[in-house]
Amino acid sequence: MKMAKLITEKKFNYTITEGKKKERIDVYLTKTIERSTRSKIQKLIKNDLVLVNGLPVKANYLVVPNDQIEVTIPVSPRPETTDPEDIPLNIVYEDDDLIVLNKQPGLVVHPAIGNHTGTLVNALLHHTQKLSHFNTPGRAGIVHRIDKDTSGLLLIAKDEWIHAELSKQFAAHTIDRTYYAVCWGLFKNSTGEVIGNITRSNKDRKLFCVHETEGKHAHTFYKVLEEYEFASLVQLNLKTGRTHQIRVHMAYTNHPVFGDATYGGRKIAYGSNLAKMKNRVDNLLSIIPRQALHAKTLGFWHPRKNERVIFNSELPDDMQTLIDKLKVNDD
Repeated sequence: MKMAKLITEKKFNYTITEGKKKERIDVYLTKTIERSTRSKIQKLIKNDLVLVNGLPVKANYLVVPNDQIEVTIPVSPRPETTDPEDIPLNIVYEDDDLIVLNKQPGLVVHPAIGNHTGTLVNALLHHTQKLSHFNTPGRAGIVHRIDKDTSGLLLIAKDEWIHAELSKQFAAHTIDRTYYAVCWGLFKNSTGEVIGNITRSNKDRKLFCVHETEGKHAHTFYKVLEEYEFASLVQLNLKTGRTHQIRVHMAYTNHPVFGDATYGGRKIAYGSNLAKMKNRVDNLLSIIPRQALHAKTLGFWHPRKNERVIFNSELPDDMQTLIDKLKVNDD
């Protein structure tokens, strides 16, 4: 499958508006450019890739109204083709229109900078040449995504019409998605919901956080299924589908997903810090070197068959073993 040739740099242009308070340019650009960090912006400035009114500046330059800022960001070239790769797939269901598969943890969904090969798309191209091209090159068939280290059910479209019809269901929030997660702590209420806008963190643009006014509306329902000494097995249903939504919302409620290094799930969040407790947590974390989060159930309206279908999946071995160990220690 051919991919379009990609440019080797991206350019951004900004004009500082009237009334803008003076602010360091590295701080301003870190908050303005998505997926940027202050260290990366400072590196661009050091290499004269940030110009103000046509001239290079230093990182401590204070922007003022009417400044014309031009930023050039080099882009690592990617291969011009996405090659089929013989990567095992756990296919739950397949027909002439779509595929439902159970993604293993550690598998990136589609090629991107730093992950040009070894992705789900590479595996799909080996499995079948019938995939929708509704998306940009490199994302053939991909209707929605889950994080690399989240396991579970994904929906793949085989043609453009199916893809468009399924996308409409995601946009209308009529897709049923149920996740299971092991979360830190015991919940005050056995059922509840978390409502909070999700946006990129100003401290680290790779991370997301809950914000009162900025970002996109996000809504998560939860139900506690089992309780252990210092953790809970939780069922989660998405009303919306934002990047890292479950992980961010659970961290926001002080119940981070167990094992989630990004959002505080790999440190003792509840209980004692005594050596005995630390050793026990370390042993449990060694079982699951990722967030204990699995997309367990997926339900949708099949566009061609004109009927509601629902698929379920078993928990992966690492997550089931973690739960079994938590149960044993509670007996």
